[in-house]
Amino acid sequence: MLLAAADPLAFNWLPFFTTIVVFGIVFFVLATVVWPKISKGLDERNQKILHEIESAEAARAAASAKQKEFEQKLTEALEQSSRMIREAKAEASRLGDEIRAKNEAELVERARRAGEEIETARRLAVSELEAHAAALAVGIAGKILQRELKPADQQRIVEESLAGMSAKR
Repeated sequence: MLLAAADPLAFNWLPFFTTIVVFGIVFFVLATVVWPKISKGLDERNQKILHEIESAEAARAAASAKQKEFEQKLTEALEQSSRMIREAKAEASRLGDEIRAKNEAELVERARRAGEEIETARRLAVSELEAHAAALAVGIAGKILQRELKPADQQRIVEESLAGMSAKR
């Protein structure tokens, strides 16, 4: 019967005020106890995220600086290696030119000495041939005259013959 007497559209003040009071108590407890802890946790998390972002930015800046430093050192190393290669090529070319010039001078000197040695040997051979020819001529002349010349006379005739042959040249 109570069920039948209750009008679903009728306003009941007791449940309304009870609901408001319970809501107020729950809101007060939540606002004073729970929300500060949640707010504090959110603020700490926000600070942690900001700190991590700052750390990441600093790490990115440091990495960028290291990369630029590495690229600069790489460029310097490439320039230095190119310079060293150019210097080594120039030095090798210079040494090659020096060796070539030295070898050419040595060949010219050897050819000159060989020419001198050949000329000396030719002169020696010619003088020996002339001496031998003169000795033969004197011997033949002595036999023709049927008389033998003394060695001093023979030497004098050889020397005169050689002087005469040398003058003709």
